[in-house]
Amino acid sequence: MALQNELQELEQTKDSKKIDSLQMEITRIFQNTNFSRTIWAYHTITDTWSRRGEIPGSTQLVADAEQWGDQIIIAYGEIAPGIRTPQINKINIQPQRADFGLVNYITLITYLALVIGIGWYFSRRNNSTSDFFLAGGRIPWWAAGLSIYATMLSAITYLSQPALAYSYDWQAYLGYFTILLIVPIVITYYLPFFRKLNITTAYEYLEKRFNIVIRIFGSASFLFFQLARMGVVLYLPALALSTVVGIDIYLAIVLMGVLAILYTVLGGIEAVIWTDVIQVVVLIGGLILGLIYIAVDIGDLGYIFNTALEDGKLKLFDFRWSWTEVVTWSLFLGSFALNFAPYTTDQAVVQRYLTTADEAASRKSIWLNGIISIPAGLLIFAMGTFLYVFFKDNPDFIAVGMQNDGIFPLFIANHLPPGVAGLVIAGIYSASMSSLDSSMHSVSTVVTIDYYKRFSNNYSEDNAMRVAKWVTIGVGVLGTGVACFMAAFPIASLFFFFQEIVGLFGSALASIFILGIFFRKANWAGTLVGAVLSVIVLVLVKYYTPLNFYIYPLIAIPVCVIGGYVASLLIPVQNNITENLVYSKKAIKQNN
Repeated sequence: MALQNELQELEQTKDSKKIDSLQMEITRIFQNTNFSRTIWAYHTITDTWSRRGEIPGSTQLVADAEQWGDQIIIAYGEIAPGIRTPQINKINIQPQRADFGLVNYITLITYLALVIGIGWYFSRRNNSTSDFFLAGGRIPWWAAGLSIYATMLSAITYLSQPALAYSYDWQAYLGYFTILLIVPIVITYYLPFFRKLNITTAYEYLEKRFNIVIRIFGSASFLFFQLARMGVVLYLPALALSTVVGIDIYLAIVLMGVLAILYTVLGGIEAVIWTDVIQVVVLIGGLILGLIYIAVDIGDLGYIFNTALEDGKLKLFDFRWSWTEVVTWSLFLGSFALNFAPYTTDQAVVQRYLTTADEAASRKSIWLNGIISIPAGLLIFAMGTFLYVFFKDNPDFIAVGMQNDGIFPLFIANHLPPGVAGLVIAGIYSASMSSLDSSMHSVSTVVTIDYYKRFSNNYSEDNAMRVAKWVTIGVGVLGTGVACFMAAFPIASLFFFFQEIVGLFGSALASIFILGIFFRKANWAGTLVGAVLSVIVLVLVKYYTPLNFYIYPLIAIPVCVIGGYVASLLIPVQNNITENLVYSKKAIKQNN
Protein backbone atom coordinates (compact mmCIF):
# COMPACT_ATOMS: atom_id res chain seq x y z
CA MET A 1 0.00 0.00 0.00
CA ALA A 2 2.88 2.35 0.80
CA LEU A 3 4.45 1.72 -2.61
CA GLN A 4 1.13 2.43 -4.30
CA ASN A 5 0.82 5.75 -2.44
CA GLU A 6 4.38 6.69 -3.41
CA LEU A 7 3.61 5.87 -7.05
CA GLN A 8 0.56 8.15 -6.99
CA GLU A 9 2.69 11.03 -5.62
CA LEU A 10 5.38 10.52 -8.29
CA GLU A 11 2.76 10.57 -11.06
CA GLN A 12 1.98 14.15 -10.04
CA THR A 13 5.68 15.17 -10.46
CA LYS A 14 5.84 13.71 -13.99
CA ASP A 15 9.28 12.15 -13.21
CA SER A 16 9.11 9.25 -15.68
CA LYS A 17 12.42 7.60 -14.63
CA LYS A 18 11.42 7.33 -10.98
CA ILE A 19 7.91 6.21 -11.97
CA ASP A 20 9.28 3.42 -14.21
CA SER A 21 11.71 2.32 -11.49
CA LEU A 22 8.99 2.15 -8.86
CA GLN A 23 6.61 0.28 -11.17
CA MET A 24 9.32 -2.31 -11.83
CA GLU A 25 9.83 -2.74 -8.09
CA ILE A 26 6.08 -3.23 -7.52
CA THR A 27 5.94 -5.81 -10.35
CA ARG A 28 8.96 -7.70 -8.91
CA ILE A 29 7.33 -7.88 -5.47
CA PHE A 30 3.97 -9.06 -6.89
CA GLN A 31 5.60 -11.66 -9.15
CA ASN A 32 7.30 -13.22 -6.15
CA THR A 33 3.94 -13.48 -4.41
CA ASN A 34 2.40 -16.98 -4.20
CA PHE A 35 -1.34 -17.48 -4.21
CA SER A 36 -2.85 -19.55 -1.42
CA ARG A 37 -3.06 -23.28 -2.23
CA THR A 38 -5.75 -24.03 0.36
CA ILE A 39 -8.87 -25.77 -0.98
CA TRP A 40 -12.09 -24.48 0.56
CA ALA A 41 -15.45 -26.15 0.05
CA TYR A 42 -18.61 -24.07 0.13
CA HIS A 43 -21.88 -25.82 0.93
CA THR A 44 -24.83 -24.06 -0.68
CA ILE A 45 -27.47 -25.46 1.70
CA THR A 46 -25.83 -24.80 5.08
CA ASP A 47 -24.03 -21.65 3.81
CA THR A 48 -20.72 -22.79 5.34
CA TRP A 49 -17.07 -23.06 4.30
CA SER A 50 -14.74 -25.88 5.28
CA ARG A 51 -11.05 -26.48 4.58
CA ARG A 52 -10.48 -29.59 2.43
CA GLY A 53 -6.72 -29.76 1.79
CA GLU A 54 -4.28 -28.04 -0.58
CA ILE A 55 -3.80 -27.84 -4.35
CA PRO A 56 -0.60 -29.62 -5.44
CA GLY A 57 1.84 -27.29 -7.22
CA SER A 58 1.08 -23.72 -8.16
CA THR A 59 -2.36 -22.24 -7.70
CA GLN A 60 -4.10 -21.01 -10.84
CA LEU A 61 -6.32 -17.94 -10.64
CA VAL A 62 -8.41 -16.15 -13.25
CA ALA A 63 -9.41 -19.61 -14.53
CA ASP A 64 -12.57 -21.69 -14.60
CA ALA A 65 -12.89 -24.86 -12.55
CA GLU A 66 -15.02 -27.52 -14.22
CA GLN A 67 -16.18 -30.84 -12.78
CA TRP A 68 -15.56 -33.87 -14.98
CA GLY A 69 -16.74 -37.06 -13.33
CA ASP A 70 -14.88 -37.36 -10.01
CA GLN A 71 -12.32 -34.74 -11.00
CA ILE A 72 -12.02 -30.95 -11.02
CA ILE A 73 -10.23 -29.57 -14.08
CA ILE A 74 -8.51 -26.14 -13.88
CA ALA A 75 -7.09 -24.95 -17.19
CA TYR A 76 -4.65 -22.05 -17.73
CA GLY A 77 -4.97 -18.94 -15.54
CA GLU A 78 -2.36 -17.01 -13.54
CA ILE A 79 0.08 -18.59 -11.07
CA ALA A 80 1.26 -15.14 -9.94
CA PRO A 81 0.16 -11.55 -10.66
CA GLY A 82 0.61 -10.95 -14.37
CA ILE A 83 2.12 -14.39 -15.05
CA ARG A 84 -0.09 -16.77 -17.04
CA THR A 85 0.47 -20.51 -17.38
CA PRO A 86 -0.47 -23.07 -20.06
CA GLN A 87 -0.77 -25.87 -17.51
CA ILE A 88 -3.92 -27.89 -16.84
CA ASN A 89 -4.41 -29.13 -13.28
CA LYS A 90 -6.51 -32.14 -12.41
CA ILE A 91 -7.76 -32.53 -8.84
CA ASN A 92 -9.38 -35.79 -7.79
CA ILE A 93 -12.46 -35.64 -5.58
CA GLN A 94 -12.00 -38.43 -3.09
CA PRO A 95 -15.40 -39.64 -1.80
CA GLN A 96 -15.53 -39.65 1.98
CA ARG A 97 -16.35 -43.22 2.93
CA ALA A 98 -17.51 -44.28 6.34
CA ASP A 99 -15.57 -46.91 8.23
CA PHE A 100 -18.60 -49.17 8.49
CA GLY A 101 -16.81 -51.59 10.76
CA LEU A 102 -17.10 -55.29 11.56
CA VAL A 103 -19.88 -54.87 14.14
CA ASN A 104 -22.10 -53.05 11.65
CA TYR A 105 -21.48 -55.63 8.93
CA ILE A 106 -22.36 -58.45 11.35
CA THR A 107 -25.57 -56.61 12.29
CA LEU A 108 -26.46 -56.06 8.63
CA ILE A 109 -25.83 -59.69 7.66
CA THR A 110 -27.75 -60.98 10.70
CA TYR A 111 -30.73 -58.79 9.87
CA LEU A 112 -30.81 -59.90 6.24
CA ALA A 113 -30.51 -63.54 7.33
CA LEU A 114 -33.53 -62.98 9.62
CA VAL A 115 -35.53 -61.71 6.67
CA ILE A 116 -34.71 -64.84 4.68
CA GLY A 117 -35.62 -66.95 7.71
CA ILE A 118 -39.05 -65.33 7.82
CA GLY A 119 -39.60 -66.27 4.19
CA TRP A 120 -38.59 -69.88 4.89
CA TYR A 121 -40.83 -70.09 7.98
CA PHE A 122 -43.96 -68.95 6.16
CA SER A 123 -43.20 -71.09 3.11
CA ARG A 124 -44.69 -74.05 4.99
CA ARG A 125 -48.10 -72.33 5.04
CA ASN A 126 -48.39 -71.76 1.30
CA ASN A 127 -50.64 -74.64 0.37
CA SER A 128 -52.85 -72.75 -2.08
CA THR A 129 -53.05 -69.53 -4.09
CA SER A 130 -55.27 -68.12 -1.33
CA ASP A 131 -52.39 -68.60 1.10
CA PHE A 132 -49.77 -67.24 -1.29
CA PHE A 133 -51.80 -64.18 -2.36
CA LEU A 134 -54.00 -63.40 0.66
CA ALA A 135 -52.39 -65.33 3.58
CA GLY A 136 -55.66 -67.19 4.05
CA GLY A 137 -57.09 -64.15 5.88
CA ARG A 138 -54.78 -64.86 8.85
CA ILE A 139 -53.14 -61.41 9.16
CA PRO A 140 -54.02 -59.37 12.32
CA TRP A 141 -55.42 -55.95 11.58
CA TRP A 142 -52.49 -54.13 13.22
CA ALA A 143 -49.93 -56.05 11.16
CA ALA A 144 -51.88 -55.30 7.97
CA GLY A 145 -51.98 -51.61 8.93
CA LEU A 146 -48.22 -51.48 9.53
CA SER A 147 -47.67 -53.30 6.24
CA ILE A 148 -49.79 -50.76 4.37
CA TYR A 149 -47.69 -48.00 5.91
CA ALA A 150 -44.44 -49.82 5.02
CA THR A 151 -45.59 -50.33 1.44
CA MET A 152 -46.34 -46.63 1.04
CA LEU A 153 -43.24 -45.56 3.00
CA SER A 154 -40.40 -47.21 1.02
CA ALA A 155 -36.80 -46.14 0.99
CA ILE A 156 -37.81 -43.23 -1.24
CA THR A 157 -39.65 -41.57 1.62
CA TYR A 158 -37.16 -42.60 4.29
CA LEU A 159 -34.17 -41.10 2.47
CA SER A 160 -35.60 -38.39 0.23
CA GLN A 161 -37.94 -36.62 2.63
CA PRO A 162 -35.29 -35.94 5.33
CA ALA A 163 -33.22 -34.65 2.41
CA LEU A 164 -36.13 -32.38 1.40
CA ALA A 165 -36.37 -30.90 4.91
CA TYR A 166 -32.57 -30.60 5.00
CA SER A 167 -32.40 -28.88 1.61
CA TYR A 168 -35.62 -26.86 1.64
CA ASP A 169 -38.32 -26.78 4.32
CA TRP A 170 -41.36 -28.60 5.74
CA GLN A 171 -43.96 -27.85 3.09
CA ALA A 172 -44.10 -31.44 1.80
CA TYR A 173 -45.13 -32.60 5.30
CA LEU A 174 -48.65 -31.35 4.56
CA GLY A 175 -49.07 -34.32 2.22
CA TYR A 176 -49.29 -36.70 5.18
CA PHE A 177 -52.50 -35.10 6.42
CA THR A 178 -54.26 -35.90 3.15
CA ILE A 179 -53.96 -39.62 4.00
CA LEU A 180 -56.35 -39.12 6.94
CA LEU A 181 -58.82 -37.47 4.56
CA ILE A 182 -58.63 -40.44 2.20
CA VAL A 183 -59.22 -43.10 4.89
CA PRO A 184 -63.01 -42.47 5.34
CA ILE A 185 -63.45 -42.49 1.55
CA VAL A 186 -61.64 -45.82 1.19
CA ILE A 187 -63.46 -47.64 3.99
CA THR A 188 -66.88 -46.27 2.98
CA TYR A 189 -66.89 -46.47 -0.81
CA TYR A 190 -64.08 -48.80 -1.93
CA LEU A 191 -63.43 -51.43 0.72
CA PRO A 192 -66.98 -52.88 0.62
CA PHE A 193 -66.62 -53.61 -3.10
CA PHE A 194 -63.24 -55.29 -2.67
CA ARG A 195 -64.38 -57.41 0.29
CA LYS A 196 -67.95 -58.34 -0.73
CA LEU A 197 -67.15 -59.40 -4.29
CA ASN A 198 -64.71 -62.09 -3.12
CA ILE A 199 -61.94 -60.91 -5.44
CA THR A 200 -58.17 -61.31 -5.29
CA THR A 201 -57.16 -58.33 -7.42
CA ALA A 202 -58.71 -54.89 -7.58
CA TYR A 203 -59.01 -55.19 -11.35
CA GLU A 204 -61.42 -58.12 -11.16
CA TYR A 205 -63.99 -55.52 -10.09
CA LEU A 206 -63.40 -53.64 -13.35
CA GLU A 207 -64.41 -56.65 -15.44
CA LYS A 208 -67.50 -57.24 -13.31
CA ARG A 209 -68.46 -53.57 -13.62
CA PHE A 210 -67.43 -52.98 -17.26
CA ASN A 211 -65.76 -55.74 -19.28
CA ILE A 212 -62.46 -57.51 -19.90
CA VAL A 213 -61.04 -54.59 -21.91
CA ILE A 214 -61.17 -52.21 -18.94
CA ARG A 215 -59.81 -54.90 -16.63
CA ILE A 216 -56.80 -55.43 -18.90
CA PHE A 217 -56.28 -51.66 -19.26
CA GLY A 218 -56.32 -51.25 -15.49
CA SER A 219 -54.03 -54.17 -14.73
CA ALA A 220 -51.60 -53.21 -17.52
CA SER A 221 -51.39 -49.63 -16.20
CA PHE A 222 -50.60 -51.03 -12.77
CA LEU A 223 -47.89 -53.32 -14.19
CA PHE A 224 -46.11 -50.49 -16.02
CA PHE A 225 -46.23 -48.31 -12.92
CA GLN A 226 -44.79 -51.03 -10.70
CA LEU A 227 -41.87 -51.68 -13.04
CA ALA A 228 -40.87 -48.02 -12.86
CA ARG A 229 -41.44 -47.98 -9.10
CA MET A 230 -39.27 -51.04 -8.52
CA GLY A 231 -36.36 -49.39 -10.28
CA VAL A 232 -36.62 -46.24 -8.19
CA VAL A 233 -37.00 -47.95 -4.81
CA LEU A 234 -33.96 -50.14 -5.50
CA TYR A 235 -31.74 -47.47 -7.04
CA LEU A 236 -32.15 -44.73 -4.42
CA PRO A 237 -30.92 -46.60 -1.32
CA ALA A 238 -28.23 -48.35 -3.36
CA LEU A 239 -26.96 -44.94 -4.50
CA ALA A 240 -26.94 -43.54 -0.97
CA LEU A 241 -25.27 -46.58 0.55
CA SER A 242 -22.65 -46.88 -2.17
CA THR A 243 -21.78 -43.21 -1.74
CA VAL A 244 -21.45 -43.40 2.03
CA VAL A 245 -20.41 -46.94 2.87
CA GLY A 246 -18.47 -47.67 -0.33
CA ILE A 247 -20.47 -50.70 -1.51
CA ASP A 248 -20.51 -50.92 -5.31
CA ILE A 249 -23.87 -49.56 -6.44
CA TYR A 250 -24.58 -52.43 -8.81
CA LEU A 251 -23.66 -54.99 -6.15
CA ALA A 252 -26.01 -53.26 -3.69
CA ILE A 253 -28.87 -53.31 -6.23
CA VAL A 254 -28.37 -56.95 -7.14
CA LEU A 255 -28.03 -58.00 -3.49
CA MET A 256 -31.31 -56.34 -2.51
CA GLY A 257 -33.05 -57.74 -5.58
CA VAL A 258 -31.90 -61.34 -5.00
CA LEU A 259 -32.79 -61.35 -1.29
CA ALA A 260 -36.24 -59.83 -1.91
CA ILE A 261 -36.95 -62.39 -4.65
CA LEU A 262 -35.86 -65.23 -2.38
CA TYR A 263 -38.06 -64.56 0.65
CA THR A 264 -41.04 -63.42 -1.44
CA VAL A 265 -41.03 -66.61 -3.52
CA LEU A 266 -40.64 -68.67 -0.35
CA GLY A 267 -43.15 -67.02 1.98
CA GLY A 268 -45.68 -65.23 -0.21
CA ILE A 269 -47.75 -62.32 1.12
CA GLU A 270 -47.48 -63.52 4.72
CA ALA A 271 -43.67 -63.24 4.68
CA VAL A 272 -43.94 -59.88 2.94
CA ILE A 273 -46.29 -58.47 5.58
CA TRP A 274 -44.32 -59.66 8.60
CA THR A 275 -41.03 -58.33 7.19
CA ASP A 276 -42.88 -55.05 6.67
CA VAL A 277 -43.80 -55.02 10.37
CA ILE A 278 -40.16 -55.52 11.42
CA GLN A 279 -39.04 -52.89 8.94
CA VAL A 280 -41.39 -50.23 10.37
CA VAL A 281 -40.14 -50.86 13.91
CA VAL A 282 -36.49 -50.65 12.83
CA LEU A 283 -36.92 -47.54 10.69
CA ILE A 284 -38.93 -45.58 13.23
CA GLY A 285 -36.49 -46.65 15.94
CA GLY A 286 -33.60 -45.44 13.77
CA LEU A 287 -35.22 -42.02 13.40
CA ILE A 288 -35.73 -41.70 17.16
CA LEU A 289 -32.15 -42.76 17.94
CA GLY A 290 -30.77 -40.36 15.35
CA LEU A 291 -32.78 -37.43 16.71
CA ILE A 292 -31.66 -38.21 20.27
CA TYR A 293 -28.00 -38.42 19.20
CA ILE A 294 -28.08 -35.03 17.45
CA ALA A 295 -29.95 -33.40 20.34
CA VAL A 296 -27.38 -34.71 22.84
CA ASP A 297 -24.43 -33.78 20.60
CA ILE A 298 -25.62 -30.20 20.11
CA GLY A 299 -26.91 -29.99 23.66
CA ASP A 300 -29.64 -27.43 23.13
CA LEU A 301 -33.00 -28.18 21.48
CA GLY A 302 -33.87 -24.50 21.52
CA TYR A 303 -30.75 -23.72 19.50
CA ILE A 304 -31.69 -26.37 16.91
CA PHE A 305 -35.18 -25.00 16.33
CA ASN A 306 -34.11 -21.33 16.50
CA THR A 307 -31.38 -21.91 13.92
CA ALA A 308 -33.77 -23.78 11.63
CA LEU A 309 -36.42 -21.07 12.08
CA GLU A 310 -34.00 -18.22 11.31
CA ASP A 311 -32.80 -20.01 8.17
CA GLY A 312 -36.34 -20.68 6.91
CA LYS A 313 -36.12 -24.46 7.35
CA LEU A 314 -39.39 -24.77 9.29
CA LYS A 315 -41.55 -23.08 6.67
CA LEU A 316 -44.81 -25.01 6.34
CA PHE A 317 -47.01 -22.81 4.17
CA ASP A 318 -46.53 -20.84 0.99
CA PHE A 319 -49.75 -19.05 0.13
CA ARG A 320 -48.59 -17.66 -3.21
CA TRP A 321 -50.72 -18.47 -6.24
CA SER A 322 -48.42 -20.26 -8.64
CA TRP A 323 -48.95 -22.99 -11.23
CA THR A 324 -45.27 -23.66 -11.85
CA GLU A 325 -43.79 -23.66 -8.34
CA VAL A 326 -44.68 -26.06 -5.53
CA VAL A 327 -46.85 -23.95 -3.20
CA THR A 328 -49.36 -24.86 -0.50
CA TRP A 329 -52.55 -25.12 -2.55
CA SER A 330 -51.07 -27.30 -5.31
CA LEU A 331 -49.05 -29.40 -2.86
CA PHE A 332 -52.03 -30.17 -0.61
CA LEU A 333 -54.56 -30.87 -3.36
CA GLY A 334 -51.96 -32.65 -5.48
CA SER A 335 -50.85 -34.82 -2.55
CA PHE A 336 -54.47 -35.78 -1.95
CA ALA A 337 -54.84 -36.86 -5.58
CA LEU A 338 -51.45 -38.62 -5.64
CA ASN A 339 -52.27 -40.56 -2.47
CA PHE A 340 -55.83 -41.24 -3.57
CA ALA A 341 -54.71 -43.37 -6.52
CA PRO A 342 -52.63 -45.99 -4.63
CA TYR A 343 -55.02 -46.28 -1.67
CA THR A 344 -57.96 -47.00 -3.96
CA THR A 345 -56.51 -48.83 -6.97
CA ASP A 346 -52.95 -50.06 -6.27
CA GLN A 347 -52.98 -53.85 -5.97
CA ALA A 348 -50.00 -53.73 -3.56
CA VAL A 349 -52.18 -51.78 -1.11
CA VAL A 350 -55.60 -53.25 -1.89
CA GLN A 351 -54.20 -56.76 -1.45
CA ARG A 352 -53.46 -55.95 2.19
CA TYR A 353 -57.08 -54.93 2.69
CA LEU A 354 -57.99 -58.51 1.78
CA THR A 355 -55.52 -60.37 4.05
CA THR A 356 -57.47 -59.78 7.28
CA ALA A 357 -60.28 -61.97 8.57
CA ASP A 358 -63.15 -59.58 7.84
CA GLU A 359 -64.09 -56.08 6.72
CA ALA A 360 -64.08 -54.68 10.27
CA ALA A 361 -60.44 -55.70 10.68
CA SER A 362 -59.61 -54.17 7.29
CA ARG A 363 -61.16 -50.86 8.36
CA LYS A 364 -59.01 -50.80 11.51
CA SER A 365 -55.87 -51.55 9.51
CA ILE A 366 -56.57 -48.65 7.12
CA TRP A 367 -57.21 -46.28 10.03
CA LEU A 368 -53.99 -47.40 11.73
CA ASN A 369 -51.98 -46.61 8.62
CA GLY A 370 -53.52 -43.15 8.37
CA ILE A 371 -53.01 -42.35 12.05
CA ILE A 372 -49.35 -43.44 12.32
CA SER A 373 -48.46 -41.57 9.13
CA ILE A 374 -48.74 -38.20 10.90
CA PRO A 375 -46.27 -38.75 13.79
CA ALA A 376 -43.98 -40.86 11.60
CA GLY A 377 -43.88 -38.06 9.03
CA LEU A 378 -43.13 -35.62 11.85
CA LEU A 379 -40.09 -37.69 12.82
CA ILE A 380 -38.92 -37.89 9.19
CA PHE A 381 -39.06 -34.13 8.65
CA ALA A 382 -37.61 -33.41 12.09
CA MET A 383 -34.64 -35.58 11.12
CA GLY A 384 -34.06 -33.41 8.06
CA THR A 385 -34.11 -30.27 10.20
CA PHE A 386 -31.80 -31.76 12.84
CA LEU A 387 -29.39 -32.89 10.11
CA TYR A 388 -29.31 -29.36 8.71
CA VAL A 389 -28.28 -27.83 12.04
CA PHE A 390 -25.85 -30.69 12.79
CA PHE A 391 -23.98 -30.32 9.50
CA LYS A 392 -24.12 -26.54 9.60
CA ASP A 393 -22.27 -26.71 12.92
CA ASN A 394 -19.93 -29.40 11.53
CA PRO A 395 -19.35 -28.55 7.85
CA ASP A 396 -16.21 -30.74 7.74
CA PHE A 397 -18.47 -33.80 8.08
CA ILE A 398 -20.20 -33.20 4.73
CA ALA A 399 -18.86 -35.27 1.83
CA VAL A 400 -17.82 -33.08 -1.12
CA GLY A 401 -19.93 -33.67 -4.23
CA MET A 402 -22.44 -35.90 -2.44
CA GLN A 403 -26.10 -35.85 -3.53
CA ASN A 404 -28.48 -34.60 -0.88
CA ASP A 405 -30.38 -37.91 -0.77
CA GLY A 406 -27.28 -39.42 0.86
CA ILE A 407 -27.21 -37.01 3.81
CA PHE A 408 -29.11 -39.30 6.20
CA PRO A 409 -27.06 -42.45 5.39
CA LEU A 410 -23.89 -40.34 5.76
CA PHE A 411 -24.95 -39.39 9.27
CA ILE A 412 -25.99 -42.94 10.15
CA ALA A 413 -22.75 -44.54 9.01
CA ASN A 414 -20.39 -41.91 10.44
CA HIS A 415 -22.03 -40.90 13.71
CA LEU A 416 -24.39 -43.52 15.12
CA PRO A 417 -22.79 -46.09 17.48
CA PRO A 418 -21.54 -49.41 15.99
CA GLY A 419 -24.34 -51.93 15.78
CA VAL A 420 -27.01 -49.23 15.80
CA ALA A 421 -25.70 -47.85 12.51
CA GLY A 422 -25.64 -51.34 11.06
CA LEU A 423 -29.22 -51.95 12.16
CA VAL A 424 -30.50 -48.70 10.62
CA ILE A 425 -28.60 -49.31 7.39
CA ALA A 426 -30.14 -52.79 7.40
CA GLY A 427 -33.50 -51.10 7.87
CA ILE A 428 -32.87 -48.98 4.77
CA TYR A 429 -32.04 -52.15 2.85
CA SER A 430 -35.20 -53.70 4.26
CA ALA A 431 -37.29 -50.65 3.29
CA SER A 432 -36.10 -50.98 -0.26
CA MET A 433 -36.65 -54.74 -0.31
CA SER A 434 -40.06 -54.31 1.32
CA SER A 435 -41.20 -51.99 -1.46
CA LEU A 436 -39.69 -54.35 -4.01
CA ASP A 437 -41.35 -57.43 -2.53
CA SER A 438 -44.71 -55.65 -2.42
CA SER A 439 -44.37 -54.77 -6.09
CA MET A 440 -43.17 -58.24 -7.07
CA HIS A 441 -45.91 -60.02 -5.17
CA SER A 442 -48.70 -57.73 -6.34
CA VAL A 443 -47.51 -57.99 -9.97
CA SER A 444 -47.36 -61.76 -9.59
CA THR A 445 -50.93 -61.72 -8.23
CA VAL A 446 -52.18 -59.59 -11.12
CA VAL A 447 -50.47 -61.66 -13.80
CA THR A 448 -51.64 -64.96 -12.27
CA ILE A 449 -55.24 -63.92 -11.60
CA ASP A 450 -55.95 -61.31 -14.28
CA TYR A 451 -54.13 -63.09 -17.12
CA TYR A 452 -53.32 -66.74 -16.42
CA LYS A 453 -56.47 -67.68 -14.52
CA ARG A 454 -58.69 -65.49 -16.69
CA PHE A 455 -57.47 -66.81 -20.04
CA SER A 456 -56.04 -70.27 -19.33
CA ASN A 457 -57.98 -73.35 -20.35
CA ASN A 458 -56.06 -75.67 -18.01
CA TYR A 459 -56.00 -73.61 -14.82
CA SER A 460 -55.26 -75.46 -11.59
CA GLU A 461 -54.03 -74.52 -8.13
CA ASP A 462 -50.70 -76.26 -8.67
CA ASN A 463 -50.12 -74.57 -12.02
CA ALA A 464 -51.17 -71.21 -10.58
CA MET A 465 -48.65 -71.52 -7.73
CA ARG A 466 -45.88 -72.31 -10.21
CA VAL A 467 -46.87 -69.39 -12.43
CA ALA A 468 -47.03 -67.04 -9.43
CA LYS A 469 -43.54 -67.99 -8.24
CA TRP A 470 -41.93 -67.82 -11.69
CA VAL A 471 -43.56 -64.44 -12.35
CA THR A 472 -42.24 -63.21 -8.99
CA ILE A 473 -38.72 -64.23 -10.01
CA GLY A 474 -39.02 -62.73 -13.49
CA VAL A 475 -40.45 -59.43 -12.27
CA GLY A 476 -37.79 -59.20 -9.55
CA VAL A 477 -35.04 -59.69 -12.12
CA LEU A 478 -36.64 -57.12 -14.43
CA GLY A 479 -37.02 -54.56 -11.60
CA THR A 480 -33.39 -55.09 -10.61
CA GLY A 481 -32.40 -54.48 -14.23
CA VAL A 482 -34.39 -51.22 -14.32
CA ALA A 483 -32.56 -50.06 -11.18
CA CYS A 484 -29.19 -50.87 -12.77
CA PHE A 485 -30.26 -48.85 -15.82
CA MET A 486 -31.08 -45.90 -13.55
CA ALA A 487 -27.64 -46.25 -11.94
CA ALA A 488 -26.07 -45.93 -15.39
CA PHE A 489 -28.21 -42.87 -16.24
CA PRO A 490 -28.77 -41.02 -12.91
CA ILE A 491 -31.83 -38.88 -12.19
CA ALA A 492 -31.31 -35.70 -10.17
CA SER A 493 -34.28 -35.84 -7.77
CA LEU A 494 -35.76 -39.30 -7.37
CA PHE A 495 -38.49 -38.22 -4.97
CA PHE A 496 -39.95 -35.77 -7.48
CA PHE A 497 -39.39 -38.26 -10.33
CA PHE A 498 -41.36 -40.88 -8.39
CA GLN A 499 -44.19 -38.40 -7.78
CA GLU A 500 -44.32 -37.72 -11.53
CA ILE A 501 -44.60 -41.45 -12.20
CA VAL A 502 -47.51 -41.70 -9.74
CA GLY A 503 -49.22 -38.77 -11.45
CA LEU A 504 -48.74 -40.18 -14.95
CA PHE A 505 -49.76 -43.79 -14.26
CA GLY A 506 -52.10 -43.49 -11.30
CA SER A 507 -54.52 -40.77 -12.38
CA ALA A 508 -56.26 -42.63 -15.20
CA LEU A 509 -56.58 -45.77 -13.10
CA ALA A 510 -58.07 -43.88 -10.15
CA SER A 511 -60.52 -42.21 -12.52
CA ILE A 512 -61.68 -45.55 -13.97
CA PHE A 513 -62.66 -46.75 -10.51
CA ILE A 514 -64.44 -43.45 -9.81
CA LEU A 515 -66.48 -43.86 -13.00
CA GLY A 516 -67.29 -47.48 -12.16
CA ILE A 517 -68.32 -46.95 -8.54
CA PHE A 518 -70.11 -43.59 -8.66
CA PHE A 519 -71.49 -43.18 -12.22
CA ARG A 520 -74.14 -45.73 -13.10
CA LYS A 521 -74.39 -44.55 -16.72
CA ALA A 522 -70.65 -44.91 -17.35
CA ASN A 523 -69.99 -47.75 -19.80
CA TRP A 524 -66.79 -49.51 -20.86
CA ALA A 525 -66.38 -47.65 -24.17
CA GLY A 526 -66.81 -44.20 -22.64
CA THR A 527 -64.55 -45.09 -19.72
CA LEU A 528 -61.80 -46.25 -22.09
CA VAL A 529 -62.11 -43.03 -24.09
CA GLY A 530 -61.80 -40.99 -20.89
CA ALA A 531 -58.75 -42.95 -19.73
CA VAL A 532 -56.91 -42.58 -23.06
CA LEU A 533 -57.83 -38.90 -23.23
CA SER A 534 -56.49 -38.42 -19.69
CA VAL A 535 -53.13 -40.02 -20.55
CA ILE A 536 -52.77 -37.92 -23.72
CA VAL A 537 -53.58 -34.69 -21.90
CA LEU A 538 -51.17 -35.53 -19.08
CA VAL A 539 -48.30 -36.26 -21.48
CA LEU A 540 -48.93 -32.93 -23.23
CA VAL A 541 -49.03 -31.13 -19.88
CA LYS A 542 -45.76 -32.71 -18.77
CA TYR A 543 -43.76 -31.99 -21.90
CA TYR A 544 -45.32 -28.75 -23.17
CA THR A 545 -46.20 -26.76 -20.04
CA PRO A 546 -44.21 -25.54 -17.02
CA LEU A 547 -46.85 -26.78 -14.54
CA ASN A 548 -45.44 -28.46 -11.43
CA PHE A 549 -46.07 -32.21 -11.08
CA TYR A 550 -48.49 -31.87 -8.14
CA ILE A 551 -51.01 -30.37 -10.58
CA TYR A 552 -50.84 -33.36 -12.97
CA PRO A 553 -53.50 -35.48 -11.24
CA LEU A 554 -55.66 -32.41 -10.61
CA ILE A 555 -55.95 -32.15 -14.40
CA ALA A 556 -55.88 -35.82 -15.36
CA ILE A 557 -58.60 -37.10 -13.00
CA PRO A 558 -61.30 -34.54 -13.99
CA VAL A 559 -60.42 -35.01 -17.68
CA CYS A 560 -60.91 -38.77 -17.41
CA VAL A 561 -64.07 -38.63 -15.28
CA ILE A 562 -65.82 -35.89 -17.26
CA GLY A 563 -64.59 -37.12 -20.62
CA GLY A 564 -65.48 -40.72 -19.78
CA TYR A 565 -68.97 -39.83 -18.58
CA VAL A 566 -69.73 -37.64 -21.61
CA ALA A 567 -68.37 -40.30 -23.97
CA SER A 568 -70.54 -42.92 -22.23
CA LEU A 569 -73.62 -40.81 -22.91
CA LEU A 570 -72.62 -40.36 -26.57
CA ILE A 571 -71.60 -43.97 -27.24
CA PRO A 572 -74.57 -46.33 -26.79
CA VAL A 573 -73.11 -49.54 -25.38
CA GLN A 574 -75.00 -52.18 -23.43
CA ASN A 575 -74.28 -51.58 -19.75
CA ASN A 576 -75.73 -54.42 -17.70
CA ILE A 577 -74.74 -53.87 -14.07
CA THR A 578 -76.04 -55.20 -10.80
CA GLU A 579 -76.77 -53.27 -7.63
CA ASN A 580 -73.68 -54.49 -5.81
CA LEU A 581 -71.31 -53.02 -8.43
CA VAL A 582 -72.14 -49.32 -8.02
CA TYR A 583 -72.43 -47.08 -5.01
CA SER A 584 -75.81 -46.56 -3.44
CA LYS A 585 -76.88 -45.48 0.04
CA LYS A 586 -78.93 -48.66 0.34
CA ALA A 587 -75.90 -50.84 -0.39
CA ILE A 588 -73.76 -48.90 2.08
CA LYS A 589 -76.38 -49.31 4.84
CA GLN A 590 -76.51 -53.02 4.18
CA ASN A 591 -72.72 -53.27 4.35
CA ASN A 592 -72.63 -51.41 7.63
